[in-house]
Amino acid sequence: MIIGVGIDVVEIARLEQALHRTHGLAGRLFCEAERALPMRSLAARFAAKEALAKALGAPPGLLWTDAEVVAGPDGRPELKVSGTVADAAARRGIRRWHVSLSHDGDLATAVVIAEGGENPEGTHGETSGLGWV
Repeated sequence: MIIGVGIDVVEIARLEQALHRTHGLAGRLFCEAERALPMRSLAARFAAKEALAKALGAPPGLLWTDAEVVAGPDGRPELKVSGTVADAAARRGIRRWHVSLSHDGDLATAVVIAEGGENPEGTHGETSGLGWV
């Protein structure tokens, strides 16, 4: 069952300017592995984090670094969530994430779909892949 859907678009140059202008912003928004990526990929990941928050219903207190976009075994993007994001997902019964990223020209975009339903007892541990970690 689909619990939430989020979409976001980021102007790549605007994110780049913000990262250069605001000391420490990259560390607050991105995990270490994400920070090594080219700007267009960073923008797509930022869009994914915004889309994820929308799919969750934008609960307060989410930490940006508690959501990381990683490449899955087949190369497709996957969401790896922990901490505040995993807690919010568990409260909503979300057990699986679907994410799509794109960038073209000056824009990066992402769509996130949260899937789940009732959170069955005994599934509060860690999972990998499209679930939460």
